[in-house]
Amino acid sequence: MSVTDAGQLQRADRSRQIAVTISEIVCVLGTLVGVGVFGGPQVQQAAGGALSADATLLAPAAPAFSIWSVIYLGLAAFTVWQWLPAQAGDARQRRIGWLAAGSMVLNAAWLLVVQAGLLWLSVVVILALVLVLGTLVQRLAEGPPAGRVDAIIVDCTFGLYVGWVSVAVCANITATLVNAGVRPSVAIGNIAAVVVLAVAVLVAALLARATHGNLAIGAAMVWGIGWIAVARATGSLESLSTALAAVAAALVIGFIFVMAWRRA
Repeated sequence: MSVTDAGQLQRADRSRQIAVTISEIVCVLGTLVGVGVFGGPQVQQAAGGALSADATLLAPAAPAFSIWSVIYLGLAAFTVWQWLPAQAGDARQRRIGWLAAGSMVLNAAWLLVVQAGLLWLSVVVILALVLVLGTLVQRLAEGPPAGRVDAIIVDCTFGLYVGWVSVAVCANITATLVNAGVRPSVAIGNIAAVVVLAVAVLVAALLARATHGNLAIGAAMVWGIGWIAVARATGSLESLSTALAAVAAALVIGFIFVMAWRRA
């Protein structure tokens, strides 16, 4: 490699590091807006409460959202980690850096559009976020982490991130449809919820295969779907069939990821 090529790579790496850092700042600011620090309703109360725990059959109970604390901590750690000299030119960082930056910007964008009550736009944003994160974790699986710290900060963080968002997208789309006036009968609603949970299991299988069983993805999906079961069993919008289907989906997803991890 020539000196010129090496210099270009260093500049590209520095640009990526700066982009990730700026995106992390944007993500933090968007989160503060989303939780109402700067005024306005929290996400669960935005858009007339369309995303609250009892708004739809696929809305998880409120404690489920505590997973964001772990994800945000991981993203902050990743932002610092990617500045370390050994990480600047790391192949994995080069493969995922811009995708990581994009995911954080999309996360902030989702919070802002929900605050504005633009639920249809929020569906577009969260679908883009799922695609970006899905590509990111697939690229991570192309090479093993450098060590345990790398695995925790990078693989676990983005595994939890994509796992949770994969569940959240189901709740988001359902809430948007209900808010738009799509109100099926109780029987049809229950059937639709079970079908969506079955699709979530299929998505989990695809992610497990693509990532060689990234257990963090499975843990986040089990967590989110488990709290859907709790919400439907104990909340004001009760549905025994949805609760049972959610429990079954969570168990199957856990099994899928454990088996994929053992085969890796």
